[in-house]
Amino acid sequence: MLEEDLLYILALQRVKGIGDINAKKLISHCGSAKNVLKEKRHVLQKINGIGAFTLQHLFDKGNLKEAEIELTYIQKNDIETFYFEDKNYPDKLKHCIDAPILIFKEGNFNLAKQPIISIVGTRKITSYGRDFCEKLISELKPYNPIIVSGFAYGVDICAHKAALKNELQTIAVLAHGFEEMYPKSHKKYVAEINKNGGFITDFWHNDALQRENFLKRNRIVAGISEATIIIESAEKGGSLVTADIANSYSRDVFAVPGRSTDNFSKGCNDLIKRNKAAILTSAKDLVEMLNWDLETKKERAIQKQLFVDLDETEQQVYDFLLKDGKELLDIISLSCKLPVYKTITILFNLEMKGVVKPLPGKMFEAI
Repeated sequence: MLEEDLLYILALQRVKGIGDINAKKLISHCGSAKNVLKEKRHVLQKINGIGAFTLQHLFDKGNLKEAEIELTYIQKNDIETFYFEDKNYPDKLKHCIDAPILIFKEGNFNLAKQPIISIVGTRKITSYGRDFCEKLISELKPYNPIIVSGFAYGVDICAHKAALKNELQTIAVLAHGFEEMYPKSHKKYVAEINKNGGFITDFWHNDALQRENFLKRNRIVAGISEATIIIESAEKGGSLVTADIANSYSRDVFAVPGRSTDNFSKGCNDLIKRNKAAILTSAKDLVEMLNWDLETKKERAIQKQLFVDLDETEQQVYDFLLKDGKELLDIISLSCKLPVYKTITILFNLEMKGVVKPLPGKMFEAI
């Protein structure tokens, strides 16, 4: 990415009140972050969902000055960036409507061609939860998944450490900038994680930890992976919020059951009871439900191509669903770069050919 492009992306990211959803709308309409910040206000106000209130801080000169400082930090510290329109942006996260327009990376990890799962839970992990987490990750080692978590106390750090022990990549998603460290006691794990994994955040280097930051972090934890696993949780907690976000993204959610009398099993048991999570008792449950038997999946795709006649756009939509599983109509349209009206017709044709089935809530799934 060119230095000037990154500068304007940073400036747009810094604008108060815009947010990632509206930023993407503006970029889509104008073609680039630079064009957004150079456009006339009255033109931008005509964009659907964008009004005068949204744009009130867009042209503040301070945004560009702050962006220059952040750009200098990025360059001096060799921070890698993921822009939502670039190929290196995390694939699963790209399909989340509120995903960050820009993510910052420290460390050494490669997201390509590897399954990614997120593991979260209580900060007051019990011996039962710790044993399950360690055993689960050990049993998943042959499938070489990337383990994502939030670097917090309890289940988070247990998952990171178990991944490192089994020589698996692990990614810690931070709720603050790289100059912060929360919790401070976990600073001793930074170097080891950076060797076989790393850290990502959408916060600038000097952004301090705020309570509301955890919700923003959780959307990345849920969105970057194909499945979120809740190891232990009380009746209320941040991991349950992450589970809800993952469900809203149409991702698989798993919860580890426990005794009804155990406080830190109540949240997981409730997720299972309310059909918000599949029950997880072993690594086998996860492997089967996520269809990690790659040969079987490949054979299924070949069989569909052999026996079903699909035109170019139908094949494009089917391949997308086969790769990503069930997905929302709007996301299918956006990802395949097709108008919604045309996508609806294609999905109907695929349904008639027996390769796609509709689900509630404008969702579709490859059969």
